[in-house]
Amino acid sequence: MSQPPPVVLAFAATDPSGGAGLQADVLTLSSMGCHPLSVVTAITIQDTAGIEDMLTLDPEWVSDQARGVLEDVRVDAFKVGLLGSIEVMTAVAEVVADYPDVPLILDPVLASLRDGDLFPEEIIAGLRELLIPQATLITPNGIEARRLVQDAEDENLDLEVCAQRLIQLGCEYVLVTGTHEPLAEVVNTLYGEQGTIRSDSWERLSGTFHGSGCTLSAAIAATLANGLSLPEAVKEAQEYTWQSLKHGFRPGMGRALPDRMFWAREADEDETVD
Repeated sequence: MSQPPPVVLAFAATDPSGGAGLQADVLTLSSMGCHPLSVVTAITIQDTAGIEDMLTLDPEWVSDQARGVLEDVRVDAFKVGLLGSIEVMTAVAEVVADYPDVPLILDPVLASLRDGDLFPEEIIAGLRELLIPQATLITPNGIEARRLVQDAEDENLDLEVCAQRLIQLGCEYVLVTGTHEPLAEVVNTLYGEQGTIRSDSWERLSGTFHGSGCTLSAAIAATLANGLSLPEAVKEAQEYTWQSLKHGFRPGMGRALPDRMFWAREADEDETVD
């Protein structure tokens, strides 16, 4: 019998389109050589354009799903995505608190529905108090980073200031992604307690994508589970995500989806040519 691959447990909502959420996590983790464990936090009605509605699960069901597999299987990393309610967030925070040595990658999903409505302030407060202090790495885009830390008097905060405020809340590292910033390239910057650790620039691809943030955060969890140091894990995960987006496809009438199995299709094409 073979040795088991690295194991990552993902907490997230379902996405019937397969573009984001738990399905995106499972595809990404599998593609990067990990065995995915999955805990459903909410069930969504959505397509490639976005979320239409969401049913958040009972927090006891969320907790029982997680504790059931954690009592059976040793995990190498946690990945946390959309949680849906403060009650579910509390349940997840209580579970991961029992495993302080397991790296936790937090993707702070704040937009809830297709029209861009944001989760209420209690969700922001819950992230600040319950999960960010336990996170090894948090992966907000610029909008999310500002939303998580700004006060009423703050206007258009510098992203480095946002990152340092997040670190002061207790997380070890912050990767601020530049997809929503008005720059020719997408610049993703990794911050630690001492400041900038690395900054990577990527060609800004045309079109819009559904599930890019889920892919990146799951890919970081996978590379950490595979034993890379955090700065190298972040670099490798960005490369994988960019390639997934470059090879993306548009199966429906909404946004394009990352092709998380691009490398397998490239191999098939090479074999066909030979």
